[in-house]
Amino acid sequence: MGSGDKPHHDLCRPLGKLLAQKPVHLLTGGGRGTMEAVSQSFQGQQPRRGLVVGVLPARGGDASSAPKRGYPNAFVELPVKTHLPLSGRSGQEPLSRNHINILTSDVIVVLPGSAGTRSEAELAARYRKPVILFSRDLNDFAAFPAEFTRTTSLAEVEAFIDGHLNGGLKK
Repeated sequence: MGSGDKPHHDLCRPLGKLLAQKPVHLLTGGGRGTMEAVSQSFQGQQPRRGLVVGVLPARGGDASSAPKRGYPNAFVELPVKTHLPLSGRSGQEPLSRNHINILTSDVIVVLPGSAGTRSEAELAARYRKPVILFSRDLNDFAAFPAEFTRTTSLAEVEAFIDGHLNGGLKK
């Protein structure tokens, strides 16, 4: 999870490469910014073990709507088309696709972002999903709840992921 505007390549490139080496699929919102950057890195790793999955917002408000303009990004291999809008006011409304993104994920890695990213992290806490915040500057997460693990280290992100995937969560 992270910014839909800023790609944060310094974080996304190594994270995508790391995840591609694990027996996992990468699930994002299928848009730009960090979603596109980490998807590009993940998809570019060969060999890799999983697919790039994108949960897409609808342009309109019904199931027949096409995906919102700019979705999916070019690296999404399995697009999940929804009838859901990009997000509501808080991103936590019952018809927010953030619920699908969080409930489908086994481990949540949060990169820098704004209110939408914070709402995804808060949903993860509500659903008791493991969350790690990853940035070069931990001040990026000043507005996020204190309960989340924070790190500037990719090695710590890897240990967190491995600990939760190998600790009894679905692989």
